[in-house]
Amino acid sequence: MDGLAEAIGFKKTRLPLIILCGGLTGACTAFGFQYWASAVYYPYNIGGRPFFSWPAFIPITFELTVLFASFAAVFGMILLNGLPKPYHPVFNSERFAKHATSDGFFLSVETSDPKFDMETTCALLSGLGATHVEAVAQ
Repeated sequence: MDGLAEAIGFKKTRLPLIILCGGLTGACTAFGFQYWASAVYYPYNIGGRPFFSWPAFIPITFELTVLFASFAAVFGMILLNGLPKPYHPVFNSERFAKHATSDGFFLSVETSDPKFDMETTCALLSGLGATHVEAVAQ
C-alpha cells in the first residue's frame, strides 16, 4: 500500500486542521464555561475548597472536545468535498432520467482530466461492454 495515495492523486487536505480547531474550540468552550459558572457567576463555597477546581472540569472538557471535533470532522468533510451538489450535467441526459432510478447503471467520466480523450474513452467503454455511450454537454 506504500505509494497508493500518490498513485491515485490523493492531495493533502485541511481536514485535520479543521478537526483540531474544532476540538480546541470545544475544550476552550467547556473549560471557560465551567470556570465562569463556578468561579464568576455562582461562586459557592463548599468545605473551603477553591471556586476554580480544574480537576473537576476535565471530564466535561474532554466530552466537549470530542463532540466539537466530531462535528468539525463531519461538516468539514462535507464542505471540503463540495457537497451538497444539487446539480450535475449528467441530469441532462434523457436516458439518465428514465433509467437511473429503476434499472440502469451509469458511469460518469469527467472531462477535466488533462489526459482525457473523447474517442479513446468511448472506444474503451464500448469495448468493455457498454450498451450506450453518450457525451453530455455541460
